[in-house]
Amino acid sequence: MSDLPAATQRSRVRVPLRFGDGYRVDAELVTFHGLVDGQEHLAVVLGDPAPGTVPLVRLHSECLTGDVFGSARCDCGPQLREAVERIAERGGVLLYLRQEGRGIGLYNKLDAYALQDQGLDTYAANTALGLPEDARDYTAAAQMLQALGIAELDLLSNNPDKAGQLRDLGIDVGTRVPTGVFTTAHNVRYLRAKVLQTQHTLPLGELSELGVG
Repeated sequence: MSDLPAATQRSRVRVPLRFGDGYRVDAELVTFHGLVDGQEHLAVVLGDPAPGTVPLVRLHSECLTGDVFGSARCDCGPQLREAVERIAERGGVLLYLRQEGRGIGLYNKLDAYALQDQGLDTYAANTALGLPEDARDYTAAAQMLQALGIAELDLLSNNPDKAGQLRDLGIDVGTRVPTGVFTTAHNVRYLRAKVLQTQHTLPLGELSELGVG
């Protein structure tokens, strides 16, 4: 285990979750003291892992436009909905990380959207604004997992960087479990860019068939 600054659990509260499609599940929300970035990240504890199994964990970066308003420009909202159900079925934790726009913030993300409308992909748009393609650091996520007593997990993610960072931070990541593919007419270029630029495990052939060369 790497020498992470210790975080501690601050509070735990039961919250019944309700989604627009009618899915319901009870969760326990956990807050923390001592996170290195000072952000109000949240752990959503769902279900109970069976004896002898490791929990299923997702690191979900906050996306106001997708998670709250149902934006079709990304796949964040459907991924969040899928993750809650899959984790509840198996038992595990969803870490809801306050990293809007891959860490660049809401206003900058919307500025990047405007550049995407001019033809840039999601990563090139960030670069054109003088910002990192992906500014996310998962040290606080590793602290949260340690505070929850989770040293070993399977990771629900298409993003190899999440698994790599957690392993470097001393978390034993077993299987990386892919999420579903949630395409719309508005997000297929975004999804294809994630495959080509950051090696997300998405079916490139299917995305190409949707008209993105």
